[in-house]
Amino acid sequence: MISRRTFLSLAAPRRPRPNFLFILMDDMAARALSCYGNPYVQTPNLDRLAREGTRFTNAYATPQCTPTRATLLTGQYTARNGMWHVIPWYGTPWARVSEPAYREQLSRETFTLGKGLRQAGYATACLGKWHLTTGADGNYNFLKDSAAAHYGFDRALPDLPKDEMAADRAVRWLTSRAIEFIDSEATKPWFCYLSHHATHRQLAAPPELVEKYRKRGFPEKGLNQAIALASMEHMDAEIGRLLRHLDKTGQASRTAVIFTTDNGGIFEQYNHVPVRDESGWRLNLNDREFESAPFRAGKGFAYEGGIRVPAIVRWPGLTPGGRVEHTPVHMADWMPTMLEAAGAVAPRNHAIDGVSLVSLLAGRPMAGRDLFWYMPLYDLRWAATPCAVIRSGRTKLIEYFGDHFVPENGALRYTPQPKVEMFDLFDDPAEANDLAPSRGREAAALRQRLHRWIRSCGAVIPGANPRHDPARELTETREKPA
Repeated sequence: MISRRTFLSLAAPRRPRPNFLFILMDDMAARALSCYGNPYVQTPNLDRLAREGTRFTNAYATPQCTPTRATLLTGQYTARNGMWHVIPWYGTPWARVSEPAYREQLSRETFTLGKGLRQAGYATACLGKWHLTTGADGNYNFLKDSAAAHYGFDRALPDLPKDEMAADRAVRWLTSRAIEFIDSEATKPWFCYLSHHATHRQLAAPPELVEKYRKRGFPEKGLNQAIALASMEHMDAEIGRLLRHLDKTGQASRTAVIFTTDNGGIFEQYNHVPVRDESGWRLNLNDREFESAPFRAGKGFAYEGGIRVPAIVRWPGLTPGGRVEHTPVHMADWMPTMLEAAGAVAPRNHAIDGVSLVSLLAGRPMAGRDLFWYMPLYDLRWAATPCAVIRSGRTKLIEYFGDHFVPENGALRYTPQPKVEMFDLFDDPAEANDLAPSRGREAAALRQRLHRWIRSCGAVIPGANPRHDPARELTETREKPA
């Protein structure tokens, strides 16, 4: 084991060190909670959390699972940590634009949030969805307990019961495991990373809740389907059970609870096998799940419905209750936030892209900064083609490096051309009015900043693919090229 002296510097925290309960949901739209405007589902427990803490209106993640989890645990944007693609490997090797090689495993040597807090004296646990390695250390479903220490966790899971996953995506079971971990730590502060599988497909919820929404007229499949709404209510109820346990054991007053999700919910999912006609390729709609309004699109997309997420922080002694915070924040910020509060800093050789939100949570304004996303990949389920994003103040720019999709009669039409889009998120949160054609100078300046940032992280600007094959350009494969 690396010594603490060479691995981590400790700084005296300015206030008593809190416990951290970090709850990460899966595939949840920004408006999935009633405190964010869900008109179909009441989420009283998370609404209570918001009343007792700070609710963010401009919180961001990446649009898919693996990249967000890597960003959370490393504090780094995907352009720096290399994990911008869902694992295990799949790709589109004959496409028009080259997909840069991506990291397929979170290395045991990587500095993580768990390592930082553990070395600062915290007991640490990783419970639930992992999706950062494959093989012996863990997989999509969970980090194995036998490998937990390599990633900074004292505890993980020996297994994830299939019957619990089938019943409710293991929401109730994982909540119970979190309660057991919290009860076992009486002598030191703790960090519980509770990473739920809900509300990711395959959706599951207690039958009586699903029936409740069926009787209210919600459909079996499609937009605002009964099982999706039932899973949201069930998730809230189990989080309520966990919050009540903190109250009962007297730990609520010294526990910072952070709730967010890994990406937006599924608004529209497309068939990843495209159809070709006389006009070229098109993607046909496969399914819908929950509306993202007022935001555009959903999971997998670079639009706000894919990357803007709910985020609530209840932190007794730091943030006042009932506060609504409009400052844009990113998943990369949670690591430095918790490290600062724990009195820890990362090793010098581990660059952190996020910033601590401790001062912001305490009510002090934060200096403006640009936020970035690096998504140089194809994933036709979400009509994703290689792109990158910068948000600067109220303005957001998306650059598609070589091709993109446009709506056409309920489907999406493939357009083999690069494109730059720019939106004013204050006036146009639905991203319906592209300002790039009329404000070309501003778009060019943002694009230049975006490119400069990508290169500063050691990443590449995607370019033309020397293996491009027009007959197979949108064919996905799991057979990895040499």
